[in-house]
Amino acid sequence: MTPRGVVLADALRSALPLITRYLVGFEDSNRTTQLPGLPNHAAWTLGHLALYHHRAAERLLGYDDARPLVGADFVTGDGTGGDRDRFDTESICNGSIPRDNPGLYPSWGRCVCIHGAAWARLISVTGDLDDAMLDREISWAIPPITGEDLITRMIFHLGMHAGQLVDLRRGMGLGRANG
Repeated sequence: MTPRGVVLADALRSALPLITRYLVGFEDSNRTTQLPGLPNHAAWTLGHLALYHHRAAERLLGYDDARPLVGADFVTGDGTGGDRDRFDTESICNGSIPRDNPGLYPSWGRCVCIHGAAWARLISVTGDLDDAMLDREISWAIPPITGEDLITRMIFHLGMHAGQLVDLRRGMGLGRANG
């Protein structure tokens, strides 16, 4: 653990409200609602973020290949195997297309829980990193980036999807979530 890791973990912790405040109003009945011109629904967004929070944590721990995910939260299939408790990793990965089919995604409560656990794991891993792991080049992007840069990217990624939820909320008439 280094001061840099602790500071970055605190930055991750403080970023969480970027998204959680916009979850108000989503529920089982509207978690997969798609609107014209908007790319992602709320269930897909939380699953996608959770998947990449875990993948980033793996890279920060020194693994260059994907590790098995928590079986109670994820199943690896063909994009059609999610259920009320688990996300199918292929239906929420980069390049996947969200579908307005509630049977393919966990219940809203599970979506929120799975996302929260993944973000907490990323915070925990980050807080325990030493300088060597923060400076290590990771093949996450082209060109490779450092562990520290990957953490910053995860905050930006969270914020980008929070903005998409804001647009979705507006389009669904869910009203303001802050202020």
